[in-house]
Parts: sequence; C-alpha cells; structure tokens
Amino acid sequence: MEIPFAESFKIKMVEPIHKSTRSQREKWLKEAYYNVFQLKAEQVYIDLLTDSGTGAMSQSQWAAMMLGDESYAGATSFFTMKDTITKITGYQYVLPVHQGRAAENVLFSVLIKHGDHVPGNSHFDTTKGHIESRHAFAIDCTVDIAKDTQLEAPFKGNVDIEKLEKELAENKEIIPFIIVTITNNTAGGQPVSMQNLRDVRALADKYGKKVVFDAARFAENAYFIRMRENGYKNKSIKEICLEMFSFADAMTMSAKKDAIVNMGGFIATNMKEWYDAAKVFSIVYEGFITYGGMNGRDMNALAAGLEENTEFDTLETRIKQVEYLAQKLDEYGVPYQRPAGGHAIFVDAPRILTHVPKDEFPAQTLTIELYLEAGIRGCEIGYLLADRDPITRENRFNGLDLMRLAIPRRVYTNNHIDVVAVALKNVFDRRESITHGVKIVWEAEVMRHFTVQLEPIKQ
Repeated sequence: MEIPFAESFKIKMVEPIHKSTRSQREKWLKEAYYNVFQLKAEQVYIDLLTDSGTGAMSQSQWAAMMLGDESYAGATSFFTMKDTITKITGYQYVLPVHQGRAAENVLFSVLIKHGDHVPGNSHFDTTKGHIESRHAFAIDCTVDIAKDTQLEAPFKGNVDIEKLEKELAENKEIIPFIIVTITNNTAGGQPVSMQNLRDVRALADKYGKKVVFDAARFAENAYFIRMRENGYKNKSIKEICLEMFSFADAMTMSAKKDAIVNMGGFIATNMKEWYDAAKVFSIVYEGFITYGGMNGRDMNALAAGLEENTEFDTLETRIKQVEYLAQKLDEYGVPYQRPAGGHAIFVDAPRILTHVPKDEFPAQTLTIELYLEAGIRGCEIGYLLADRDPITRENRFNGLDLMRLAIPRRVYTNNHIDVVAVALKNVFDRRESITHGVKIVWEAEVMRHFTVQLEPIKQ
C-alpha cells in the first residue's frame, strides 16, 4: 500500500479560532458594508482572504529574529538579507521596503511617467493601481487560454508573445519596461513557463526594453516549472530561480508571500542606474537604504524564509494543500480556474451564480455567501478589483470574475480545508436561489475593493 503524502513540518504552537452563528455573521457583514476586508479578524472562522503576511514562520525564522541588528545604518541584518537575495536571484543591488506595493511605488516613481504604457500579464491590483495613479496604462497581454477556467493547461499565466510584440511595435516610445508577474495572481495563481520568460526576454532585447518581475510568488513558479516543463525535473528550485531571474533586469518582491514573513519586501536589480535613482525615493518614502521600513529582526526572518521556501519539500507541502482543496471541489462539482494555482483556488463565480448579472458582481456575491454560510473569508478577484476604466470611468467587465481562497502557508490543517470545501458545496447546492447580488454605494477612485461600501440588491 502506498504511503500517503504528509506535511514536511510538525506543529509546536497553536492559535485559537472561534465559530459564530449565522445571525452574528449577518450583523457583522452589514456593519462592514458587505466588504469582507472590513470585517474584524475575530469575526472570521477560517481566513482565506490572502496568503500575504499570514503564514506561520518556522523555528529557524523565529531564531533568526533574536539575532536582529536594529542599527539605523549598515545593520548586519541587511547584509544577511542582501546576500541571501543575491544568492537566489543573482541581483547585486537590493533595496528593502516594507512590502510589495512599496517596492512598486519606489521603482515606478523612477520609471513611469504620464501617458506611458506598461504591458504585462494580468497586472495585480497594486501594480495596476501604481501605474494608473501615475496616469499611465496597464496593458494586459496574458494568453487567451487563461480566460477558459475549465481548460487544463500547464502555464496559463504566460505572456502572449504576439500581443506583446504588437504593443511594442505600436507604442515602443512610451513603454518604459515590460512587467511579468510570477505566478500570475489575477489569472488564478497560474505559473509562467521558463520558455515564455525566455521569449519575453528575446522580444524585449529586440525592441530595446527592460523586463521587471513582480516576483511575490517566484518560488511557487519555480516549483511548477520543475513539475510541468521539460528539462527541469532534475534541477533544484534554487537553480531554476537563478535561470528565471536571468531573463529580467529587476524585480519587486512582496516577501509576505514566498519568504513567509509578516511584513517586508524589496527591490533587486543589477542595473546600478536604476538602483541609484530608486535610492532617492526609497529614502523619501520608506527609510534609509539599509532598512527601508523593515526591522533588523524582520530582515533576518526574511533571509531565513527565502532559504527555506526555495527548497522542494517546503514548496511541495504548500502546493499539495492547495491541490487537496481542488480535489474536494472536483468531488462536489464546483468550478474553479484549472489547474489549481500555487497559492489559492480561484472559484469561477459566474459559472455558479448564473442568475446574478455582471453589474451585481457575482464573485463578491459568492464571497458574501460563503462567509454567511460558515464564517469563511475569501476574496473577490474580479470586477470590483478591476476598478473602473481610467478614461471612461465605466466598470471593467472584460476579465475573469473569481473568488479567491488563498491558503496561508503552514497555518491550517486539511480538516480546515474540508470545512471550506463543504461550506462552498452548500452554497453551490443552493445556487439557483441566489438571483441578485450587490451594488456600490461608495467607492475610492483607485483600488476600490479594499474600502468599497456595498449593499444587497433586494430579491
């Protein structure tokens, strides 16, 4: 008999969580204006809002924190972190920041100007927000197969090379760089192949452009390359990472994902001119160049987390749990972006809530229903997150409308995952009775999903 797969860790500390009643959840959700971002943590039973900063750190990370050097300038913790980043990415210049969006803010302040076009593969919310807040345009060049959630394809996060070349040919003079998100979060946590990265690099060289990686989940992307792409099954994750980063000129990183820290991030590059220019904005926005909004202890934890999470066993444990949820949803017939992504399951809301029209936000409606069902908090990655078109101010309904169930690293057991699956099945089983969604009563101009206020449309 085959021995079943088991986690590559054991648990030595736990945190209590609490159930609630349906009537309590109805009250709390109304007070939060039907926006799950506005719920209090104690009002949530199983929290799958995000895997960003919500992972459980290892004993090595906690031990490293005790050795943190809190010197304002030149802290040893910075150089420990920098050396680890250089070893894994090959980039010599490193600027710490407090999280990924800060890295975007600093680097984009150097690179993007009014009217620019920034092509890439499904820019995530903060990336698009930092581009559009500078009155520039995020041009989506994701492969079309990503829109077919039921299609099984290994690299649905890829950049469409034909779309990218068309954009480069038509708008070369106003394109400051190409951005590639690894993995592609908005498309469902889908990976980008090494061949695609190689092709993007060749096209960038042809048109004299630079390439930037949004690398929050680069280790998970490397895992998928090893498992799905010919020629990589015998390579280590760290070897694959070095090859991936060889095809880019710089990276931004939210270390709250694949470095498994609660707060932190960085910019890394081999381009001294970019580094020197970014240093100015880093000091203005974040802090001195050897701490950039981070504590010494957190930089130590980041370095340890990067070391651990670029090992195969750690990644396999993490991704197998996502696959476990996918298998449960397959049993219940719940549609999601296939194959399962690296950090989350992305449920295809319009395929479930077929009676809820686009302008009543099916994925947000499904998110609300799952919370009401069992106190489980997911996150809408769809029409609300897409914001309005910056020119027409119309809602953007041309992309996917997904409910993301992001699984924190090393936090929940498969028993918790069983609860999530059954709760979603219960919502799925009564889907025909859900005929109306929600409407917006207040929204911010940019990145509205964090603070939007909604109310149900009466049935």
